[in-house]
Amino acid sequence: MLSQSIIKCLNCTSKGSKVYSTLYFSKLRYSNNVKSKLFVKQQENASKKIGPWGWFLLVIPASTFGLGTWQVQRKKWKEDLIGKLQQLTQSDPIALPEDLEELKELEYRPIHVRGEFLHDKELYLGPRTLILKGDASTKSELMSVSTQRNQGYLVITPLKLVDRDETILINRGWVPNNCKNPSTRQNGQQKGIVDVIGVVRLHENRPNFTPKNQVGSNQWYYRDLNQMAQVTGASPVLLEATNDFDVPQGPMGGQTRISLRNEHFSYILTWYSLCGATSYLWYKQFIKGIRL
Repeated sequence: MLSQSIIKCLNCTSKGSKVYSTLYFSKLRYSNNVKSKLFVKQQENASKKIGPWGWFLLVIPASTFGLGTWQVQRKKWKEDLIGKLQQLTQSDPIALPEDLEELKELEYRPIHVRGEFLHDKELYLGPRTLILKGDASTKSELMSVSTQRNQGYLVITPLKLVDRDETILINRGWVPNNCKNPSTRQNGQQKGIVDVIGVVRLHENRPNFTPKNQVGSNQWYYRDLNQMAQVTGASPVLLEATNDFDVPQGPMGGQTRISLRNEHFSYILTWYSLCGATSYLWYKQFIKGIRL
């Protein structure tokens, strides 16, 4: 009996040792696996550390952010400039300078002149849409509301000045297509000495995709002052008449368009979008996954 008990005890001890050994080695393997994974993770993190190339790539989002901020400033500057030019067109008129070269520094400035129109040398610039300024259409009684949106032409007429031996060009204003022919607006063809207040406009280079001026058929698509002066015998000086001296059935003045290219808002969206996209890519490549 005693021997059987001793054998049972030895068997129990043997089984317990096996279980303990099994648990011990399982725990040891788990611990080794964890250490191995941590080591691999540390190696991966070490490989993801930001090197010189990573810092260099950070220039891209930084530069695009700077360009976007610069465009914000440019947008404000352009809007302020447009506002100043609009105020300038409404300032008090001055006399025509003795030296016509001075007009190159006076664009959009109102000038007061007196002279006689040479209607037989009219030029037609267009087609153009009507520019309404205040209640100009009612004031001049030129057309009904239903025809105000039609296409038309700008009538450019030489003006022989009375106080000097000089002829300049006057953009008298807008007429609808059905009034392009002077015979349809005889009451608007002013005769004798007239007063004109006009805004200085300079020579215009041919815009992209714009046809060439057709001098033979008196069809003008852009403001080529040198060519217009050669055809009419006037000086290459153009004033765009205001509404101050509009006449019934005559061209409607006040057609000065302040056209300054202002696409800064789209540039702002472009640069800031690029900044956001490149910043995210840089973060994903060099920051995400690194244990801080």
